[in-house]
Amino acid sequence: MTSGAQSETPLPAYATTPRPKRVKRIRLALAVSSFAACLSVTLMGFIFLGPMQMAFGVMGFAELGVGQSGFASGVQTAFQLASLNFFLFFITVPGAALALGLSVGRLPHRGITALMAYLRWGAIWGAVLVGGTTFGFALFGGAASAAGGLVAGAAIGGAAGGFCGFLMHRIVSPARQLTEVDLSVF
Repeated sequence: MTSGAQSETPLPAYATTPRPKRVKRIRLALAVSSFAACLSVTLMGFIFLGPMQMAFGVMGFAELGVGQSGFASGVQTAFQLASLNFFLFFITVPGAALALGLSVGRLPHRGITALMAYLRWGAIWGAVLVGGTTFGFALFGGAASAAGGLVAGAAIGGAAGGFCGFLMHRIVSPARQLTEVDLSVF
């Protein structure tokens, strides 16, 4: 037994690196990302609605409307609902902020700094929110219409959510905030 000798055992995980008590710019990132989600879903709906209606007209589906049966009708319903997303911003922006805050907004507090985690969870929640909404409205046209609404809505929401996850990561900059710890006393 040697007295005063240092132990060769490594420090526990909680004692290795100091972390800041507070991660900054989360609220700003949530506000910007939720507005970007609303706007990007609307823009994707407008951009894809015109070419889709032209393609359906060429293929002979010109008489499709909201509430009719068929996969193509569900896709059209999803694009129409997505293009009207901005007019319901007072519902969609707080909903997106809540979903992002409870999923992607918690990642910096857990010490997760990888961009892919933010992209993944943003895309998942975007697909769930938009796909679920369009699925519900397209369900009035039957099962095939609901499947079309789910697929198209999930694609739009996944793309918009991935973009919002990217914005969250860039605004918060978790790697920089979690590694640069201010140790000043005064």
